[in-house]
Amino acid sequence: MIGLAKLLHRYCADTGKGFGGSAQTAGHDAAGLDRRAFAAFLATAALLPWIGRGIGRASADPLRDSLPSPGLVPEKKYPLFDEATASAVPPAGYQSRIALQDSIIRLIRNGVIDPAKFRALQQPFGTEQDGLADVFGKPSDAPIFLTSGNAADFVNLLWPVGLANHMEGNRESRLFSPTLPTFASTAGWTLGRQEQGSVYFNRFPIVDLTPPQEALAIRVATATFRPCCNNSTFFQDCNHGSALLGVLQLGASQGLQEEDLYREALAFNSFWFSDYYIRTALYFKVVRKVEWRDVDPKVVMSSEFSALGPWQQNVQALLETIPNLIPEPGGGANCGLSSSYLVR
Repeated sequence: MIGLAKLLHRYCADTGKGFGGSAQTAGHDAAGLDRRAFAAFLATAALLPWIGRGIGRASADPLRDSLPSPGLVPEKKYPLFDEATASAVPPAGYQSRIALQDSIIRLIRNGVIDPAKFRALQQPFGTEQDGLADVFGKPSDAPIFLTSGNAADFVNLLWPVGLANHMEGNRESRLFSPTLPTFASTAGWTLGRQEQGSVYFNRFPIVDLTPPQEALAIRVATATFRPCCNNSTFFQDCNHGSALLGVLQLGASQGLQEEDLYREALAFNSFWFSDYYIRTALYFKVVRKVEWRDVDPKVVMSSEFSALGPWQQNVQALLETIPNLIPEPGGGANCGLSSSYLVR
């Protein structure tokens, strides 16, 4: 396309006018007419590039016309991340083999749970859909069905199970010390009749365990970790540790074997710490070429992949070297009482 400067130069040469617009022929009307003609020319010349673009687009490949306009950035896609999310935290939920049975009723009977305080934290608590509508009134014999919507509810319900249930092996716990009232799992439990949750530690027969069942629960608890810290489940210094210990105690008492307990532990941890386990599933798929369903839960729940420090080194640091793999992170779990309608 001829440049605007060249067009102006040609116009001036053809009409005998300079860039200053002074006519070389006498007469006011002629000069005015020339100025109007020149102004019209300038307007036309200024529009030529845009007219040219329109002509160019008319003859372009139609595919180009379907592309987003400049300034409209298409939404980024993360297909591998989405696949890992669906594998680690199934949108349809997880069907556990473990039931609460009468553990909540026993907790209420012994004052570890005050239903009024629970309901004050969250109104309403429990629905028919999640099986918690009557959890404070009668035993819950149906196995837990865990979803993203009720995962926080089960942290709150299972926390006092692990905290208060008596096991002889708890005498070896690091909580069994003068610092007992200072931990998040003890000081943070305020939904009982007593304000300080430490008074309930290892105190009541909430889950009936035979010696072999207790040994099994402790063995798995000692070998499983959580990504909010570097501590094992047996060292239940926070609510998630206590809750998962409760899961293991209930599972062992209901006849689950060691392999089953590791699988249950991974499922509950995955819903409670979804950001971490989605990335762990992504790591196994992208780096180790192993699908999440084929990964050994015992390996994932080990310190190497579930304790915070090792996880940051073994999973997070490596994934961060791979571009366009993970979207911006969202919020994570915290070690305090959760209200579901704040979490959902």
